[in-house]
Amino acid sequence: MKALIRAARCYCTKVMRRTWSWTFDLPPDQLWPVLADTSRFNEAMGLPPYALEETPQPNGTVLRRGKGKAAGFTLEWEEKPYEWIHGRHFRQARVFTKGPFRRFGPVFDLEPDGAGGSRVSYALEWEPLTLMGRLFGKRLAEQAGAAVGKRILEAVAFAKGERPTFFELPAPELPEGARERAGALAGEVDRSPYGNGLGARLADLVLTGMASDLAPLKPKKLARDLGVPQRAAVEACLASVRAGLLTMKWDLLCTNCRGAKASAASLAELPRGAHCPSCNIDYDRDFEKNVELSFAPAPQVRPILAGGFCLSGPMATPHVAVQLLLQAGERRSVDVDLPAGSYRVRTLHPGAFVDVEHKGGVFPGARITASGVESVGGQEFVNDAGFELAALIEDRTWTREALTAPEVISLQVFRDLFAAATLRPGDEAGVSQVALLFSDLQGSTALYERVGDAQAYNMVRDHFALLAGIVRDHDGAVVKTIGDAVMASFADPAHAVRAALAMQTRIADHDLVLKLGVHAGPSVVVTLNDRLDYFGSTVNMAARLQGQSAGGDIVLSRAVADDPAVQSVLAGLPRRDESVELKGFDRPVSFVRLRP
Repeated sequence: MKALIRAARCYCTKVMRRTWSWTFDLPPDQLWPVLADTSRFNEAMGLPPYALEETPQPNGTVLRRGKGKAAGFTLEWEEKPYEWIHGRHFRQARVFTKGPFRRFGPVFDLEPDGAGGSRVSYALEWEPLTLMGRLFGKRLAEQAGAAVGKRILEAVAFAKGERPTFFELPAPELPEGARERAGALAGEVDRSPYGNGLGARLADLVLTGMASDLAPLKPKKLARDLGVPQRAAVEACLASVRAGLLTMKWDLLCTNCRGAKASAASLAELPRGAHCPSCNIDYDRDFEKNVELSFAPAPQVRPILAGGFCLSGPMATPHVAVQLLLQAGERRSVDVDLPAGSYRVRTLHPGAFVDVEHKGGVFPGARITASGVESVGGQEFVNDAGFELAALIEDRTWTREALTAPEVISLQVFRDLFAAATLRPGDEAGVSQVALLFSDLQGSTALYERVGDAQAYNMVRDHFALLAGIVRDHDGAVVKTIGDAVMASFADPAHAVRAALAMQTRIADHDLVLKLGVHAGPSVVVTLNDRLDYFGSTVNMAARLQGQSAGGDIVLSRAVADDPAVQSVLAGLPRRDESVELKGFDRPVSFVRLRP
């Protein structure tokens, strides 16, 4: 009897596998973004959102534990980090401490097949702990595989443009009256000067969209999905917050995983740093890089459950090209081609890293110790740390998907709708570049004497409205007005120059002469007179350059005129290089005078 029991146990703990495969007429690079989006797949398959208990270990790694129920079984598990090679492969496993399995997880492979096609393989691997685990695992794998297969076909159809959404899903459960409420709020969005006619489309997304797309809702991605300019999407989202259709928050993104590990409802509540339990690191606030504005449905219209449908899949950290889970002492060859660029080789736990300027082609391996990445070279990834760890290769380029704080505060819509959104007293935030435009009316005193106070006042007021409209049209914001002068900010120097050119073109129809100066450089964002303002030498330089304008021209600092994007704007325009001694600056300042 004992021999039979031992044999049964040995048989039950055998690793089991069930595989499905398909071929599609799309290349791997078009399939990977949709098929590796594990969060969407889990939501589409009806899995609930979940959270993990993350416990730092003495060696710096993080133990991630989860719990839940499935088919009457109480499950507790350790969630291992995903492994993947971008565009080719991913796998993930849960190691159970309670339930009928020892291990359970998916394996996904994607490879070219013929001229422009792909072969997709999806497998489920499980290691039963009991006879019940063996029987239940087989049934669970069959059910899950069928569901995944259906969703894969839908996702591929979406990638081919044959269906408007990723998946065919049942309507979400909504609060009573949510549809009527959303319709009314959409009308309010459309009545806003910043709604851009997107109220109904945003309301439909809130009511019917996948939770994975709504928490958080990112305006830049929304713009691509709706086929509208980025500014239109950002303005509509902010107008929707004012109407009550959406909420917004400021996220402080982890500099490693780039996930939102601290959030605040307002800039005044934004902390200067945070701790990321997933990466086990403390990190600081970088106003222009890791402070992001994101949105979500208002709870009274569409409540979104806390947690995620997949907390560490390949698309959760798309800047990571390769992630490997290496056992202690393991040596693994990884043949991965990466395009030329700046990469970092590091581990998931805190430690040393190596930055690599890769020329393209096969990426080298690395030797890793308990203190992090020791060296890069050879063809193997070697774990000499003495414990299991995850090694990764990440693109060092910061995400362009984030709507950063400097971008937001340089938009007119934010200044108009959220004028009270300021930093707390004594707080400040540095930005490495902002383009500042200063304007002033030439001969405004004589204008008042020539046409009378009332008419001159109306002309000056109309000129302010004209300039403000041009600033908004060029993705900028009016920071403040000073007498007859305007100070405006832009995230892009080319936008500032185009705005200046438009101002000189259109002001001529108003019998006024405008003086303009533009400069770009680092600045400090502060709260001044209960509004967000800029402070520092860049502000002083922009104001001084405006003072060099003779009227009807545009004075550009050399920093602006030499910007590559500005160069194309200036092509063919008459210009003259000059220099001048300016108060407060040690040496002569060179600039470019445009006479459009």
